Amino acid sequence: MSAASDAAETFQALHGRAPAGVWSAPGRVNLIGEHTDYNDGFVLPFALPHRLAAAASPREDGVLTVSTLGSDGRVQESGPLTIADLRPGSVEGWAAYPAGVAWVLRDQGLDGGADVAIAGNVPSGAGLSSSHALECAVALALLGLAGITPGTGAGSPTLHEVARWVQRSENDFVGAPTGLLDQTASLCCTESNVLFLDVRSGEMEQVPFPLEESGVRILIMDSRTKHSHAEGGYGERRRGCERAAELLEVKALRDIGVDGLDTALAKLPDELVPLVRHVVTENQRVLDTVDLLRAGRITEIGPQLDASHVSMRDDYRISTRELDLAVDSAREAGALGARMTGGGFGGSAIALVRESDVDTVGRAVKAAYEAAELRHPRLFTAVPSRGAGRDEL
Repeated sequence: MSAASDAAETFQALHGRAPAGVWSAPGRVNLIGEHTDYNDGFVLPFALPHRLAAAASPREDGVLTVSTLGSDGRVQESGPLTIADLRPGSVEGWAAYPAGVAWVLRDQGLDGGADVAIAGNVPSGAGLSSSHALECAVALALLGLAGITPGTGAGSPTLHEVARWVQRSENDFVGAPTGLLDQTASLCCTESNVLFLDVRSGEMEQVPFPLEESGVRILIMDSRTKHSHAEGGYGERRRGCERAAELLEVKALRDIGVDGLDTALAKLPDELVPLVRHVVTENQRVLDTVDLLRAGRITEIGPQLDASHVSMRDDYRISTRELDLAVDSAREAGALGARMTGGGFGGSAIALVRESDVDTVGRAVKAAYEAAELRHPRLFTAVPSRGAGRDEL
């Protein structure tokens, strides 16, 4: 069954009636461009086929109820939440994510309340943006119940505005200092393309990413080690980047190009040098990758992926033993390129693999984990899929 069907059935079972509608949003993979989003830089994500769906109906009492269907088939329910009383820190655990969305949308005049049931198949904790898929689905559901469809003009908010609302809910309500990549990817990606996003300007380009026509696949390698943006390492690096920008007297590290990198690094204390070097060179790798894809040279982007991983491992220091092992074993088995993806400290890596080599590479990665006495990784291929929207059941 689809995420939308599961959410609708869960809603029916809990409330004894069909929902007014179902909205869903995908997880995402970032092909390249890591930790550049909160530095006003460039990113290149695509949406996964895996989705989280929110089945919802309106309430008139200003109360939000939220339930979620777990992978074990069990339903968890939050207590009734009065939207007018929501404050940062007032809700803990998984319910903080939908509550944060309701808190932000309250400022847009949406405070009537709703019953929401959530279900889906985006792997949790894998660095594939399951939390943002949940938030984007809930945001579209609450807007949809109010008769608002983002991105349709006629006074409706743009998808970019919704992405910023979701970012605010995560930053200020949940307390996770995320950038704008994940929300925008979930809302704005399209089938068969990667999304080239200039975070500063909001300009977006759908760049063709014809995996099947090119005879290649993206292999997702979930290390099955916990990933969480709310933990300290992510925030420490973001604060380091902000401090470096202040010292360099620029608005954001986006304003430093590779030609001026050495001069910039000479002005910084030693502890900030690797952070800045990663961000500046990663932005350039995104631009170089986009140029290759525009030219139809998809099989040639592997070296950019490899260099990105080395930079995240050695300069940004956000990789892990498990992620390095996945990347290294995939490369040794014939992958054209590989890198960790997402915020780091666990989660997933990706590999660009020729279709004929997918099984060989997968077996090699599993064998490497087994030899290291690590829990087997979860492996699957993915193609660029549609972004968030309302589902027809």
